[in-house]
Amino acid sequence: MIKIALIGCTGSIGRQVCDVVRAHPDRFRFSAFVCGNNGGELARLSAEFHPEISRLANGVSDPQEGEEELFAGCDVAFIAAGGFAGLSYTLAAVRAGKKIALANKESLVCGGELVMREVARLGLDLVPVDSEHSALFQCLNFHRGAPYKKLILTASGGPFLHFTEEELRHVTAKDALRHPTWNMGAKITVDSATLLNKGYEVIEAKWLYGADFSQIEAVVHPESIVHSLVCFEDGAAMAQLGYPDMKVPIQLALTYPERLACEKQLDLPALGALHFERLPAEKFPCYGLAIEAGKRGGTAPALLNGAAEVAVGAFLGGRITFPAIAETIEETLCRISSAPLEGFESLRDADMRARAVASGYIYGK
Repeated sequence: MIKIALIGCTGSIGRQVCDVVRAHPDRFRFSAFVCGNNGGELARLSAEFHPEISRLANGVSDPQEGEEELFAGCDVAFIAAGGFAGLSYTLAAVRAGKKIALANKESLVCGGELVMREVARLGLDLVPVDSEHSALFQCLNFHRGAPYKKLILTASGGPFLHFTEEELRHVTAKDALRHPTWNMGAKITVDSATLLNKGYEVIEAKWLYGADFSQIEAVVHPESIVHSLVCFEDGAAMAQLGYPDMKVPIQLALTYPERLACEKQLDLPALGALHFERLPAEKFPCYGLAIEAGKRGGTAPALLNGAAEVAVGAFLGGRITFPAIAETIEETLCRISSAPLEGFESLRDADMRARAVASGYIYGK
């Protein structure tokens, strides 16, 4: 019986983790639930699964108090909280010495240097849950340190892949939330539409697999069947294929190398053909901004992410246009200089400064 402390239990990933536990009640149980502010759903899930700990975070981004209690009774810390707040929980799980199933991008985008340094020092098992990084993990035979020549991340391209720049000026939040292949939360769905999400995944790949940016490529694959590929020195490439369903990487993060029944098998003749094309970075500047921040390092990715969270929130609220998301991020990165990473506090400070500058830019303060 694997005991799971689920951080972000009421979000899109958290709900699917609950589905996996429902499907295999003889294999999994919850030791702890944490969610942001959905107290009603937290109460319902707690009544169903009876965790020892059930906690409402109420937007706290630095959950230092009570962290040992939170992770003490678990075998796996499943970090599915959204945004910068997830980084604190990831670091708390590392300090607790737990296996980590990581579904929070910002933990590695903003704090990859901190997280992976401590994971290596303590010899912990950190398993990626993102479909793309789970695919790479599988192609590397569940060994993040295995040799490779190149990593290829696939991107659906989002709902606006073939829109003109003029058309992009007029898209709405409702348009952006119509992802062609995946069912995700609002923030990550918009990030997919801007391709910021794919830039985040490139940064994650750097930290997860010790990759140089020159070894990571992103390509558009509209069907979302090939989840990513690994190229090797001899010219061979290995890919992981499957229908777009996050329950597969979620469950595998808990059970690998064992595989349990989960998704229906691929019907290749029914698929007919799979397509790949160049990622149009010039039309979606958020991707390039993410890569630039990742290469700069230090607090730059935290500045990027803080500005992005504010900008996407404003877009979802109808306050700015779709292109203004990238404009807000770029303006924030121009106004605030990145600094060397000096621990979590420097990242938290960068996040707060970026949010203030981005808000000022949007609202004219």
